[in-house]
Amino acid sequence: MAENPFFAPSNLPYELPPFADIREEHYLPAFELGMAEQLAEVEAIAGSTEPATFDNTIAALERSGRILDRTATVFFSVAASNSTDGIMEIEKQISPELTRHGDAIRLNRALWARIKQVTTDDAEESWLLEKYRDDFIRAGADLSESEQARLRELNEELSKLSTRFSQSLLKASTESALVVTDPAELDGFDQAKIESLRKDGEYVLPLLNFTNQPGLAQLTDRDVRRRLYELSVGRAPGNFELAARMAALRAERAALLGFPNHAAYIVADQTAKTVEAVEEMLGQLVGPAVRNARKEAEALAEQAGFEIEPWDWSYYSEKVRQARYDFDGAEMRPYFELNRVYRDGVFFAATKLYGITFAERPDLGGYHPDVTVFEVFNEDGGRLGLFVLDPYARATKRGGAWMNNLVDQSFLFGQLPVVMNNLNVTKPASGPTLLTYEEVNTAFHEFGHALHGLFSQVRYPRVSGTSVPRDFVEYPSQVNEMWATWPEVLANYAKHHETGEPMPVSLVDKLTAAEKFNQGFKTVEYLAATLLDWAWHKLAPGETVADAEAFEAAALEAAGIAFALVRTRYRTNYFAHIFAGGYSAGYYSYIWSEVLDAESVEWFKENGGLTRANGDHFRGELLSRGGSLDPLTAFRNFRGREPSIQPLLTRRGLD
Repeated sequence: MAENPFFAPSNLPYELPPFADIREEHYLPAFELGMAEQLAEVEAIAGSTEPATFDNTIAALERSGRILDRTATVFFSVAASNSTDGIMEIEKQISPELTRHGDAIRLNRALWARIKQVTTDDAEESWLLEKYRDDFIRAGADLSESEQARLRELNEELSKLSTRFSQSLLKASTESALVVTDPAELDGFDQAKIESLRKDGEYVLPLLNFTNQPGLAQLTDRDVRRRLYELSVGRAPGNFELAARMAALRAERAALLGFPNHAAYIVADQTAKTVEAVEEMLGQLVGPAVRNARKEAEALAEQAGFEIEPWDWSYYSEKVRQARYDFDGAEMRPYFELNRVYRDGVFFAATKLYGITFAERPDLGGYHPDVTVFEVFNEDGGRLGLFVLDPYARATKRGGAWMNNLVDQSFLFGQLPVVMNNLNVTKPASGPTLLTYEEVNTAFHEFGHALHGLFSQVRYPRVSGTSVPRDFVEYPSQVNEMWATWPEVLANYAKHHETGEPMPVSLVDKLTAAEKFNQGFKTVEYLAATLLDWAWHKLAPGETVADAEAFEAAALEAAGIAFALVRTRYRTNYFAHIFAGGYSAGYYSYIWSEVLDAESVEWFKENGGLTRANGDHFRGELLSRGGSLDPLTAFRNFRGREPSIQPLLTRRGLD
């Protein structure tokens, strides 16, 4: 263990983790040493006889735990992207230990007493100080000894349950996969797609982590669609019980901390601030969304010639889209080759807006052969950071798409950022990787998160990059989606993978005309998930749920969002965002952020679109600030006014 790569900073450029040197047996010793080291550092801070200052207390806490930070960052990145049985066993063991470790710091009374004594006149320091104080209060620093003891028990049990939920869901993505022996049942997929699914004489279509699987839009066999849909909604049934238990424990914890329910506890730390503010915004969307979805359902039934079922929606939606707009999304795929989408689309737009450039670094590797590393430079040639891309789905990767930091930018440590994007694109057996339009949009979205991390210019890692409230973090990434169809950008990357011919303007026009179609469905399935999250996390302390499936159905009915043909995007049993991620009582964040996003897109269009001046303004006032100031202040500094919901209603056709 003397050569454990976590025991010292990486000597690779930008302190990129040395993945080639990291073995599974390195993790536990590094976690143990890292926790012990940080606790010793915290005890030294708490036990100091010097007057408490920002530097010897808050900045000292920022400097603590370097081994632990390096270890945890790599471990949880790999656990999400390339897990193994060994990694999952370590995760089961270490998750509750990390929870106990965090409690040992935030419930340290001597440390809390020193934090309360700190004063500073510096604006960024003042903001960070308030974040620390809020963190400690919300973690239970002011509770009695007996209350803190119960809080520790709750935190530890929740950590264990979250890990069980996540690992159960990861296994279910393959164990509940659609398996067929006759490739004719996969009619609707192109031959390359079918070949990519071949495995040991069968064809295996694993589940992605949402209700409506992409294959439902393409598979022509109605019974195969039904089987795929039912596998999707019925996976990981044991997670219903885990979710109900977690919701009850969260309600008890919220009460300990002085809140009526978990939703109130969570939202108090967000830009929304109150449960009422969230519910007011959601209430403006439910009625129009359901009305639109019902109208869409009538059009689909007319197209099908029979009363459709949920597994028919995506398939006949494409048929109606073709009939009304002469638009078939499959026609776009030959123009969306993965490498070109990134190099001539995602990167091109960033260069035009911000002047940054990219150079592939084949000498720098990741934890899997599919990972590619790019060095990013400012316009003057100065180093900005590294961008790490892992685009492909695999059985060892959790579903969805996400960004995370491998190294946080901070002036405190003189570190430049290393940011990572994960997608779940099916890797073809051979030939080019062709994306759907939705996957292209996801690539631009996740790179918006990456820019938020890359452009960070803050002193302290606690507020670096995307360390902002959950209901603000999706905002910059959603803004970046606009460049996917911006004419200059689209013309640069949307070229046929065989001929190099640009995508016909007529196809682009059809896409633009068809974009508002099916918005009723998209808004209803999203709102249903949001309101389901809200229902679970508005449980009162002591309230328990014996039948989670019945609770789910009743909650959607009570919210006015129950519509048999449009199921919630995530059912309780695979709602990883809220039961295995950081979005509990926070899934509303996407639509809350979209209010800011729609306002910002309007600003870009009013001010000339894809220009360096616009990019520099967005970067300077918002992206570079990370969490170092109030996020809505940053928005107002950029936009010049308070946000309005009207641009969002117009965008979604709900006005």
